[in-house]
Amino acid sequence: MIFYQFQKHRKLFFLASFFCLTVFAARLLYVSVPDEMYAVDGEIGEVRLSLPVTLERMEESIPVFSDKKAQSDSAKTGEYRLLCKFMNLIPVKEVTVHAVEKSYVMPSGIPIGIYTKTNGILIIGTGKVTADDGLNYEPADQIVRGGDYIKTVNGEKVSGKEDLVRLVNACGGDDVVLGILREGEEIEIRITPVRLADGTYRLGIWVRDDMAGVGTLTYIEQDLGYGALGHPVSDADTGSKILLETGNVYNTDIVGIVRGENGTPGELTGVIHYRQENCLGTIEENTQTGIYGTLYQVPQEMEEAFVEVGMKQEIRLGEAYILSSLDGALRQYRIEIDEIEFNSKEENKGILFHVTDEKLLAETGGIVQGMSGSPILQDGKIIGAVTHVFISDATKGYGVFIEKMMEH
Repeated sequence: MIFYQFQKHRKLFFLASFFCLTVFAARLLYVSVPDEMYAVDGEIGEVRLSLPVTLERMEESIPVFSDKKAQSDSAKTGEYRLLCKFMNLIPVKEVTVHAVEKSYVMPSGIPIGIYTKTNGILIIGTGKVTADDGLNYEPADQIVRGGDYIKTVNGEKVSGKEDLVRLVNACGGDDVVLGILREGEEIEIRITPVRLADGTYRLGIWVRDDMAGVGTLTYIEQDLGYGALGHPVSDADTGSKILLETGNVYNTDIVGIVRGENGTPGELTGVIHYRQENCLGTIEENTQTGIYGTLYQVPQEMEEAFVEVGMKQEIRLGEAYILSSLDGALRQYRIEIDEIEFNSKEENKGILFHVTDEKLLAETGGIVQGMSGSPILQDGKIIGAVTHVFISDATKGYGVFIEKMMEH
């Protein structure tokens, strides 16, 4: 009886299985082909995709209406489309290609001290304060949020913690109106301050107006523009990207290494030299793919050697190298690229790799905090930068495509 039932529904079972397999394969093909790519004009034939697909340039068209300006603007973009076909037969998706000239940058790998001043006062959280009546109050609870930025107090612009303390004390106990920037939206909130025993007033808000840390310089361009970190400078307490007002990068010396262990990320500990003569340059942008600015000169530790920028479709699985300085000397450390995620939802997690270099494993256990921004090299080209380490396995990490960093 059971055999009869199986025979009866066998065709339906196999059809359903075939359908699911087809959908899965189509989805895998779709996500494994980039939505867009950069390519040196005339070299699109060198695209490496580890799939049985072909890329065919689509016929371009323009409106019949003679709009000279639109035609001129289109020509300047250097964009065209490719049709991706499975087995040279089945259309999978269209890929936008940005044709560019070959570009060259100087890979770095040296550690840098980073100092940023926030644009406004960052709220970390709220806390209780003891009033002059001996009781504890939390006046800002459920009113402000971690990640909010205080831009004004009673209509007056503030740029630092000192301004906030001064204006709250000047209120004499009256309500304080804070101009808040919350997730890109400007709002106003009202808080009644608490009078302390010494006669001063507090809002019960923990705040921060600057940030400092250690990272790695990724590359330098010919005009001394640079990119570093591969991810944003973020607040450790709120996890939010710092809203930048000003910033600088400085010389730093690595004085210790905390090895990464499973479940605990390691760390480079460094001394940042904040004197003016040790300032390397400015920070002008803080983005999802790194910090950017201009250097005053090429750091002395670096050789002025430029390498070609490799596009994401040129990257292959297998051996590559991280360029980093852990003890004052720049060295290349071997890694293995395990996966390339062309359409990763997170901009700075396109390259998945693991460390194979015995020296690096012995010194750090793998990837540690402070190595963010270390250039990734393959086949003589710079292809990306280290951005994240796996908490559960310090030998594994993510990298950002170098072309994504250079889009800023």
